[in-house]
Amino acid sequence: MKIWAHRGCSQCYPENTLTSFTKAAELKELTGIEFDVQLTKDGEIVVIHDERVDRTTDGVGLVRDFTLKEIRQLAIYTGSEKIERIPTLKDVLDLLSGRFKRDNEFKINIELKNSIYYYKGLEAKTINLVASAGCADRVVYSSFYTKSAVKVRELLPTADIAILGSWVSDCLYKAKGLSVKSLHPNWQHIDLTAEELNGYTVRAYFGGHLFPEKPTGGRLDLASLEAKGITDVMINEPEAYIG
Repeated sequence: MKIWAHRGCSQCYPENTLTSFTKAAELKELTGIEFDVQLTKDGEIVVIHDERVDRTTDGVGLVRDFTLKEIRQLAIYTGSEKIERIPTLKDVLDLLSGRFKRDNEFKINIELKNSIYYYKGLEAKTINLVASAGCADRVVYSSFYTKSAVKVRELLPTADIAILGSWVSDCLYKAKGLSVKSLHPNWQHIDLTAEELNGYTVRAYFGGHLFPEKPTGGRLDLASLEAKGITDVMINEPEAYIG
């Protein structure tokens, strides 16, 4: 079973921050890191999950209503005196450049957050920035919004694309139209057999506890998940399984 850090090491550190990504990158056996991108009012790519900044920062409002300068001023709660800020995609790619050089298999999953608000140009901006960072072969692009996946395929025919969805059957249906072999369903919604999923990479994502909630101490039964056809898991506490 391959392990991915969901929004970084997001159980023990604030999600989608440079600290959470740094801690994840230190895990030698980690397959990759998943994170989310959106656009600011002035068209800059920032790494944040929610369409609003309310939950994870001391600000209030939509990501798309802040300029980069404004959104950089928001503070992320860390539980200590250290201040975290919302990073740009460039910040994250620069941070992970060393891991890319050390580990030829290490990847990142960039989720294009276009399903609620459509950010015009997000796909092209992301692809271009990834290309300029020299890590195009290390990126999986995913989105709940199928038109974003289609756009990525048009812009970059060789892109590694994954279809995000709740049920794995829905992911598979959409994937066939795009000749995509990677499915990203909710781990509790595997409604096809392992035989039906044979030949596909199935990276199941998990919700659950996020910083500053305390770790539960529980562990996933990876063998049972693998028996269902899941090949990879995207989890908030990867350090509990590898390290």
